[in-house]
Amino acid sequence: MTAEDPVEYNLMGINQVLVRNEIGLTFAAALKAFLRQDPNIIMIGEIRDLETGGIAIKAALTGHLVLSTLHTNDAPSTITRMIDMGIEAFNVASAVNLVVAQRLVRRICKDCKGEHKYTDVELKALSGNIEDLRKLTFMKGSGCETCSGTGYKGRAGLYEVMSLTPELRRCILRGASVADMQEQAVADGMLTLRMDGMVKIAKGVTTLEEVIKETAG
Repeated sequence: MTAEDPVEYNLMGINQVLVRNEIGLTFAAALKAFLRQDPNIIMIGEIRDLETGGIAIKAALTGHLVLSTLHTNDAPSTITRMIDMGIEAFNVASAVNLVVAQRLVRRICKDCKGEHKYTDVELKALSGNIEDLRKLTFMKGSGCETCSGTGYKGRAGLYEVMSLTPELRRCILRGASVADMQEQAVADGMLTLRMDGMVKIAKGVTTLEEVIKETAG
């Protein structure tokens, strides 16, 4: 079952509800109605307020798989955003299993892709080890008819996947900062958006400029 504003794709076999605030059919109202029907999976287009977030958390704690979206800068910020809404930290720690942050970067055009050398000043902007960065082979598009002279054709995703480990749950319970949660998540194996961007650069998928522009570091 989904509650969406608006319904963007019609999906076979899924009960989709269009949110209409003017008649009282809010995300929260739709979610309450869903729970009476005991669905296995609930998708909420966006958690925008405490009421919606609270019901979503309760649904997750009572055995439902709840999928939703939130507007934040990165995966660890999602936790503090939910707590700032007024959801208790112990409920967030118990209910949330996985957070995925994503950014789109432009993909290098395959028809004009070639090696490119960056200066040390440009490499420093990536905040990595300069010696390690110098060993990488960087690619860039020179511009051609295929890409209308831009050097880019298509898009690729950068992903930050934060799985809530026992250590991270303890961080939430003791009120850790976003920076502390990110540090713990990286220690537990998470790649930040910037790290995933560097992987995409090393594979020749995108450029240094795109990764710097789309990630906070």
